[in-house]
Amino acid sequence: MKIAIASDHAGYDYRQMLAEHLRAQGHEVIDCGCPGKESCDYPIFGRKAAQLVKSGECERGVLVCGTGFGISLSANRIPGIRCVNCTDVLTAKMSRLHNDANMIAVGARVVGEDTAKLLVDTFLTTPHEGGRHARRVALIDSLPLV
Repeated sequence: MKIAIASDHAGYDYRQMLAEHLRAQGHEVIDCGCPGKESCDYPIFGRKAAQLVKSGECERGVLVCGTGFGISLSANRIPGIRCVNCTDVLTAKMSRLHNDANMIAVGARVVGEDTAKLLVDTFLTTPHEGGRHARRVALIDSLPLV
């Protein structure tokens, strides 16, 4: 699977760790930054990754910041992106099964490294259930940005 990955400075180390973890599983990882641990603006990097997912160049996206929340907000500003900020396996699983989420965000200051790997793995291996859920996802995507 081709995966876009991005972070801010707070998520830099986790981004490196998750990218290595994903490559070891055979995924192609497109790194959208940030360049280092110096303070930077997460919306820039979250948007870069989200645009790759929206365009179809990448199938899914993985984002990291301190809490996962800020960078997920920036990704969710892109129409067609459904980014879940995740701290537990059930949410990672259900976001795919029911919501067909196409990006996941994790917080480097919130979850441990092993948990971050488990969340990302669960997210990437869980299929969308379709059926009644597909209708709801289409409804979400049809809502106007106001």
